[in-house]
Amino acid sequence: MNNRLYGNLIFELSKEGRRGYSLPKNKFGQYEIPQQLRRQEDAKLPECDELTVVRHYTNLSQNNFGVDNGFYPLGSCTMKYNPKINEEMAALPQFQNLHPLQPERTTEGAKEAILMLEELLCKLTGLAHFTFKPFAGAHGELTGLMVIDNYHRSCGDEKRRKVVVPDSAHGTNPASAAVCGLEILEVKSTAEGLVDLVDLERLVQLEGENIAAMMMTNPNTLGLFEQQIPQIAKLIHDCGGLMYYDGANLNPMLGVCRPGDMGFDVMHINLHKTFSTPHGGGGPGSGPVGVREGLQQFFPNVSPYQGNFAVMMRALAYIVTLGRNQVKEVGPLATLNANYIKESLKDVYELPIDGLCCHEFVFDGLKDKSTGVTTMDIAKRLLDYGYHAPTIYFPLLFHESLMIEPTENESKETLDGFIDVMRRIAEEAKNDPDLVKSAPHHTPIGRVDDVLAAKHPIVTYKQMINDNN
Repeated sequence: MNNRLYGNLIFELSKEGRRGYSLPKNKFGQYEIPQQLRRQEDAKLPECDELTVVRHYTNLSQNNFGVDNGFYPLGSCTMKYNPKINEEMAALPQFQNLHPLQPERTTEGAKEAILMLEELLCKLTGLAHFTFKPFAGAHGELTGLMVIDNYHRSCGDEKRRKVVVPDSAHGTNPASAAVCGLEILEVKSTAEGLVDLVDLERLVQLEGENIAAMMMTNPNTLGLFEQQIPQIAKLIHDCGGLMYYDGANLNPMLGVCRPGDMGFDVMHINLHKTFSTPHGGGGPGSGPVGVREGLQQFFPNVSPYQGNFAVMMRALAYIVTLGRNQVKEVGPLATLNANYIKESLKDVYELPIDGLCCHEFVFDGLKDKSTGVTTMDIAKRLLDYGYHAPTIYFPLLFHESLMIEPTENESKETLDGFIDVMRRIAEEAKNDPDLVKSAPHHTPIGRVDDVLAAKHPIVTYKQMINDNN
């Protein structure tokens, strides 16, 4: 699109004296602003007419990609479609206009809704109590580890300062443990991508009396169901530790099995991921923490208020709308969709661990390595075809990781379209690798220098003086 409004900053569209608004007549009189609060010079704000502003921001919005635009196979983040009924419920004035400092007697309806959500999450997870104060998944992890730490301290067992974390874990696991003042014990994965029980037994023998907990994601980061959880839980419980469930991959478990029944004592839920608030751009999030009976007394006071209430209401609407029977279909459909894509592409993309996956799986780049086309190249080429890229270069177990997660609500036609494009890119890599290596070709800008943008970001606009303007 060759349109000056499309590629320019709003400051660059500014013309001195242009106005896009008119203010009503002042009915409140004149009041002096204290001198110490006044600017020494006028703020350098853009001056544009209304139509220019509308076109500028509308064009910018059309550059965004989200689940309302197209397929978003971003593994490990569960970019699930958010049904609009959830938005309508969360936007009800009685919810949307709540203020955290208004009188408690006026918030009884909101508190009842939170209690209803807690009851439903307890039924879905097999745990007894939840706190909704954490504002994100990582905040929930930290809160859950604080519960575990408080529990051990209450028992006078203050030497338990170590947390077992699989080498395939999300990076937030060791980070949250470190922030909580705990140390990390890494347990290895087997060639099949599961927790190595022999290595775990070795760690327990060496460090058993110092182990506070083991953190696990199930299905794990490779999308594989950990089949030895009963044995793992027994090892940790027998040495005096607790089991922590990272709920990042709870989506395929809905209606199939419950963490509480497997022996987990504490868990957090990425409420936004599993219960339909897409969270691109860093938010919004919610990380409620659930515990088995007896541990609720150790909930830390991480916030004076409840967490992200709008996310809670979207989750409540999602669960209630599905109902008892339909919520049982979420996990199996997510698993079906992921396996359909995996089986359709494994002849042209490297599948390091074969077999049944759950909601997501990981390719290790193209099967034909001779093309020189990398996972980054594939991700960039997908943009030309109108698809958001999957998660790339994570997990770190493989050099060219390409993690794909379709979620349960994508149609077969959508999956077939994505499969067709992925196969087309594999063919392009073989016949015209430079085409893929130089992608994207049809986006507003070409391939950016990701490292430069991270190390030297330009986050403010420096107004240039142009005498000819």
